[in-house]
Amino acid sequence: MNKINQDKLVKILAIIFSIEWILLAINPLFRDDWMLENVLVVIYLGLMVWLRKHVKFSNASYIMMFIFLTLHEVGAHYTYAEVPYNEWTTAIFGQSLNDMLGFERNHFDRLIHFVYGLLLFVPLFEVFSQKSRATDVWCYFYAVNVVMSTSMLFELIEWAAAEFFGGDLGIAYLGTQGDVWDAHKDMALAWLGSIIAMLVYIYMPRITLEIDNRV
Repeated sequence: MNKINQDKLVKILAIIFSIEWILLAINPLFRDDWMLENVLVVIYLGLMVWLRKHVKFSNASYIMMFIFLTLHEVGAHYTYAEVPYNEWTTAIFGQSLNDMLGFERNHFDRLIHFVYGLLLFVPLFEVFSQKSRATDVWCYFYAVNVVMSTSMLFELIEWAAAEFFGGDLGIAYLGTQGDVWDAHKDMALAWLGSIIAMLVYIYMPRITLEIDNRV
């Protein structure tokens, strides 16, 4: 497999994400919720700029992080509970996804929690494998543990924001849709995503994840 110049790849991904961010910043469904959701994006991107100087991420890791951020921006634009994927699937297939799968709520937020663990496990593993003296087994554990702990932290942030802002903004940001076990399910899905990513990373060929992909 030919090497891809990583600086060029990162610039391309950054340009695409910037275009998406600008487009989805136009007339979001709930402007205040969009601003809250993007506070975490700013923090995340700032962290990535710093980490890029200290960690040699694989090309695959950058692509995974890019996919997660693009999906998050869709949720930020519509609010997670209002992403109109049912309208999209109805326009394409003539039937809503919820009807096809028997869902009773908007599950876009569930998807994002799952892909959070699925897509960010490898970048986290690369951080620990390069910046600690731990064996791979412990690096796997650390990566899954960070997914779980940050998922818990985010649920606490959601709760605190909902309590602080209250009203429609608090409800929109919390996005439980009436499910009292919403936070538990979100954390469980993030954990499941990270476990699946770990097993794939261990047992599948690492063609795009090898260190020689890092330029």
